[in-house]
Amino acid sequence: MASQGSTAIRGTRIGSGPMGEEDHGHHAERMVVTYWDADGNEIVRYYAADVPDDEIPEVIDHPQSGLPAGRDRENPPVLEKPQAYKSHLEYVKERRTEEEAESLLEEALTKLREKRGE
Repeated sequence: MASQGSTAIRGTRIGSGPMGEEDHGHHAERMVVTYWDADGNEIVRYYAADVPDDEIPEVIDHPQSGLPAGRDRENPPVLEKPQAYKSHLEYVKERRTEEEAESLLEEALTKLREKRGE
């Protein structure tokens, strides 16, 4: 016994009507905006032609390179520099003295009491 298959033509959607490309918006007027990331990569985005210029973002995220991209080729967004690793000893050296810690605590408690009205 032969299996019964669908009568749909390969590559078409079942239930779709006789729609042309113009019905899908492929021929809508659009403008091209070019962005550059910090590595000099060019990114092209398309926007509808009737979008005001102030609604087009100046900076976008570029997921392929993981870097931000801006519209100004000569001044692309700067790369964020990661913080250098600090050892535990360096953190200990940055700690405040006991006197400074006590004065900060007293100042914070005073402000809290003033807010509560005590």
